[in-house]
Amino acid sequence: MGKKYFGTDGIRGMVGTYPITPDFVLKLGWATGKVFAQQGGGKILIGKDTRISGYMFESSLEAGLTSAGMDINLLGPMPTPAVAYLTRTFQAQAGIVISASHNGFQDNGIKFFSGDGTKLPDEVELAIEAAMDSELTTVESSKIGKASRIVDASGRYIEFCKSTVPGNLRLKGMSIVVDCANGATYHIAPNVFRELGANVTTLAAEPDGLNINRDCGSTHPQKLVAKVLELKADLGIAFDGDGDRVIMVDHKGELVDGDELLFIIARYKLGKSGQYSKEQGIIGTVMSNLGLELALKELGIPFRRTKVGDRYVMSELLTRQWLFGGESSGHIICLDETSTGDGIVSALQVLAAMQVFGQGLNEIKHGMVKFPQTMINVRITSKDGLDDNKAIKAVVASAEKELGNTGRVLLRPSGTEPVVRVMVEGENADQVSRLATEIAEVVTAQMQQNVA
Repeated sequence: MGKKYFGTDGIRGMVGTYPITPDFVLKLGWATGKVFAQQGGGKILIGKDTRISGYMFESSLEAGLTSAGMDINLLGPMPTPAVAYLTRTFQAQAGIVISASHNGFQDNGIKFFSGDGTKLPDEVELAIEAAMDSELTTVESSKIGKASRIVDASGRYIEFCKSTVPGNLRLKGMSIVVDCANGATYHIAPNVFRELGANVTTLAAEPDGLNINRDCGSTHPQKLVAKVLELKADLGIAFDGDGDRVIMVDHKGELVDGDELLFIIARYKLGKSGQYSKEQGIIGTVMSNLGLELALKELGIPFRRTKVGDRYVMSELLTRQWLFGGESSGHIICLDETSTGDGIVSALQVLAAMQVFGQGLNEIKHGMVKFPQTMINVRITSKDGLDDNKAIKAVVASAEKELGNTGRVLLRPSGTEPVVRVMVEGENADQVSRLATEIAEVVTAQMQQNVA
C-alpha cells in the first residue's frame, strides 16, 4: 500500500504549504499519539533543529500528542541522531525530530524513530496515516498527557559520543575547525572535540532561526576550507543542519566526502587489523563513487549498492547483518556504535582511525582514488514522463556508449527536493563534465516541455 504523507525520510516540505502547517502537524501528533496509546502508552521524545518554525511545530505536536493521552519529553534543539539515542536510553516508545535536515529555514519536516532508535516500520507509518482520516478527539481530562523538559539531554549525548571511541583517543594539540551549519550541533559538537583535548575553532555556531544551512555546513563547505587554510589547522569538520551528515576537510583544504570517510572507517574497522571480519562488508548507494568500490575490493571487503536514502542503506545492512554503510553526502551508519546515521560519531571514528594508523587526514584517505564525478540538479515541477522520455533516453544512451566500461550515468529524482539529479562518472573529468551538462540541458528542455 502506498503512503499518503510519509516519504523516504518522514514528512517534509515548505513551511505554510500543506502538509507542513500547524493544523496538519497538530493532527499528525494526535494520530501518532493515538497509535502509540493503543500499543500500551508510555512517552514520546521531541527534539528539533534550530529553524524558526520549530517552535510552532513543537507546540503543535505537544498539543496533538497530549490530547491523545501521551506523555512527552521535550529535548529542545538536538541533533537527529541524539534523539534516536535518547529515545533508546529513556526507553520511550518513539522519538520525533522537527527538522528538514540540510534544507533552508523555509522548509521543515517531521521525522520519527521507533523505541529502538531506528526509523518507524512501514506498518506503523501506515497506521498513523490511517488514524489521520479519523476525527480528532481528546481523551478525558484525567488522561491528558503531561509534558516535561529534559534539561541534561545535551550532556548525556556528549558523553555518549565520546564513548564510541577508545578511551585512549587523545586530540591534545590537534587544531580542528568545526562548522555546525547554524544547526542542531551548535552546542554539542564543539564540546565533544574540546573535551577530547582538541583546540576547536567554531564556524556557523550562532543560529538565529533563519541562517540554518545558509552558506555553511556540509552542503556549503567553502568557508570551512578557507578557515582551515587560514589557521593552518589539522582538519575541518562540517555537519548539516540536523547533524546526521558530516564531511571533512584536510590540512591542504581538500574536501573529504562521505565515500572517502566510509573508506577510512572500513579500513579501520574491517581492515587487516580491524575489530571485525572483512566479510562484514560495506553498503553504499548508486551514487557512491566507483573509486570506493575499487578501493574496498583491493582490501578484500565486499561492497553492495542500494537506492539513495539512509532508509535503504539501513534496510540492506539489517538484511545482511552488516554494520557499516553510507552515502556520498556524508550520511554514514556505524551500527556497532549507534542505531542511525550520526555525523559526530562518524567523525570520531575517522579521528580514531587517524590515531591508530598514525596518519593525517590527507594521508589516510589516499588508499581510495576517486573517479571524477559531476552531478547537476535540474529543478522540475513533476517527475511525470521522466522515465519514458525518448529524448532523455537517447542522450543518456549516447553518453553511456561514449563512456564505455570506464564510467556510468545515473538520473535520479530526489526524494526530498523538486529536482532530478543528473550524475556522470568516468576517468576523464572534462568528458564527465561535458556529458553531464549535455544530459542536464536535455532533461531541462524536456521536462519544461512536459509542463507546457
